[in-house]
Amino acid sequence: MAVEIITKEDLQVFRMQLLSDLRTLLHTEKPEGGKTRSWLRSRDVRSMLNISAGTLQNLRVTGVLRSSKVGKMHYYKMEDIDKLLSSNKQH
Repeated sequence: MAVEIITKEDLQVFRMQLLSDLRTLLHTEKPEGGKTRSWLRSRDVRSMLNISAGTLQNLRVTGVLRSSKVGKMHYYKMEDIDKLLSSNKQH
């Protein structure tokens, strides 16, 4: 049985590769074909609209913005967000 010694440099290379792989998996830009994601999580919607969690909850409770709940997570359709923004456009 061969013994393999792992150095700090080996761990650093592994760490950088792991971080690179995770960034690739979590990449949030538009996927191939130019399509945007059709379902967004609450934090994405709050960031996009620059609103608080309470404001998002009020929009959801009052029926202004529909959501689907899976487990404890709420998901929102991008098209519903677009409609909300279009309906509140100031001329």
